[in-house]
Amino acid sequence: MEYINQNCELNCLYMNVECAQTARENVHEGMKSIIQELAIRSKIHLDNMIIKNMLLELFDETAYGSVFNQALTTLCADLSNPLVLFIDEVDALVGDTLISLLRQLRAGYDRRPKNFPQSIILCGVRDIRDYRIHSDKEKTIITGGSAFNIKAESLRLGNFIQTEVDQLLEEHTKETGQKFDTPAKDLIWNYTQGQPWLVNALAYETCFKTKEARDRKQVITEDNVIQAKENLILRRETHLDQLADKLIEDRVRNVIEPMMQGIYIDKINPDDIQYVMDLGLINKENSELKISNPIYQEVIPRELTTITQYNLASKIKPTWYIANDGKLDMPKLLEAFQDFFREHSEHWVERFQYKEAGPQLLLQAFLQRVINSGGRIEREYGLGRGRTDLMVIWHYPQGIQKEVIELKILYSNLDKTISKGLEQIDEYLDRCAQKQGHLVIFDRRVSITWDEKIFCQQKMVNNKTITVWGM
Repeated sequence: MEYINQNCELNCLYMNVECAQTARENVHEGMKSIIQELAIRSKIHLDNMIIKNMLLELFDETAYGSVFNQALTTLCADLSNPLVLFIDEVDALVGDTLISLLRQLRAGYDRRPKNFPQSIILCGVRDIRDYRIHSDKEKTIITGGSAFNIKAESLRLGNFIQTEVDQLLEEHTKETGQKFDTPAKDLIWNYTQGQPWLVNALAYETCFKTKEARDRKQVITEDNVIQAKENLILRRETHLDQLADKLIEDRVRNVIEPMMQGIYIDKINPDDIQYVMDLGLINKENSELKISNPIYQEVIPRELTTITQYNLASKIKPTWYIANDGKLDMPKLLEAFQDFFREHSEHWVERFQYKEAGPQLLLQAFLQRVINSGGRIEREYGLGRGRTDLMVIWHYPQGIQKEVIELKILYSNLDKTISKGLEQIDEYLDRCAQKQGHLVIFDRRVSITWDEKIFCQQKMVNNKTITVWGM
């Protein structure tokens, strides 16, 4: 903004309309907040008092359905150069207040540039095409019409590429002398995939919030980055909290739930897919839809199971599943979950908003409740994968324990499901350099009794020991 004002034959102004969110459907109160924000910003950044001096006049003589339009016209007429206006958090507005704002912007289009902003940038999480606005006044959902016919182009802040992430980290090194080792740099890239907020938040947490890393003589390592990532997730930083809030939307669930199940999307509106991509939750890689980055991949199931973890607190004590040597007793833990699932699954799965992915989520909540006391879970899931892969990483006095778990849903043939699962977990174990793992089969067939569903078998595949758990 300052650059444009100083170097271009334009005036530039930024304003944030989140202040009007509390007005909800009250257009009069919403417009008052927006006009006051415009008055403050134009005084600070343009040294222009015209809106501030005529606030009372605007609200006394102008209908609130056109007051923002009138204020912009008055401001632009008083400026010597055309105005470029940034309106931030526009999608924080709801209902009739948002409709009124959009329609007033549309109505001034033909008065540019002398009597209306030359260009207006609406900043928010959603593309304007995704605004589904319920008008209390009109008692209907507004999704089109002239209110929406104001967009010239949609731009999305893209992700950094890996070299740009490295350059940002190098700026820290130049300024402080503190270096990142190569694995740490690679891990920051891997965790974030260049998502701008995540890159900055993770690097800041690593360098300024992690105690040992605040010593600038200390080289930043993988362990520092891993701890910083856990801190961000556990604190539910603002960006991650907002991300979690989006998960409750039906349009998001329609896309994310099949990914968590590992099945293919069926009969879904392509606009929903584009919407979730615009939110940054997923991206397209080689024509395949994937969760955008490993941090989101971990945040999504954690957020969906937060309440379940709280509810499980009285039923699970982490110490029950820790052996004398400090290692995690995974067979004991999975056996306990098997008993729990048999007795309580119908009741607990129904509590999830993502009910079709309920069995996988319930096991992850059960595991997370224990793992939080000394480890972490890395997850892989996606459309058409046919399974969810979990890597449990547990710290104990003598080292690090890794446990591989694969989750599959059985809908028809048990033998085929086990055979395919063994093939898949064998491949996953190779990638993880492990010689043993656990294959969990959730049998969703209603015609099968629990006595038939519950079993535990050991299989050998390519010199790897795989325990198969039926549930």
